[in-house]
Amino acid sequence: MPKVTAYGQTFECDRGSNLRQVLLEQGIPLYNGKASIINCHGLGTCGTCAVQVEGEVSEPNWRDRARRSLPPHKPSKNLRLACQTQVLGDVRVTKFDGMWGQGDRRVWEPDKPTN
Repeated sequence: MPKVTAYGQTFECDRGSNLRQVLLEQGIPLYNGKASIINCHGLGTCGTCAVQVEGEVSEPNWRDRARRSLPPHKPSKNLRLACQTQVLGDVRVTKFDGMWGQGDRRVWEPDKPTN
């Protein structure tokens, strides 16, 4: 089973699990500010679940690529939409600031819950 390390926690999930779902199931604060209330609930349209992922995950699908190509996201930034990402192997997840997680300051890292 793949291991996910995020927000100072490490836990296992089934191969192919949806990253957004496993983070939320572990109580990890995936959304910044009001995005916790106003998000698309995993449809891939809002872009607020953007995270940096290191490790083995699915290739970006068209929803992920399309949403991250629009402001405030930048396609050149190494982010993924957690709701459109499947965990295929061990991963480490980092969340950045900004309503959409598009900022430059780390909100939490794999090994640290807050900065």
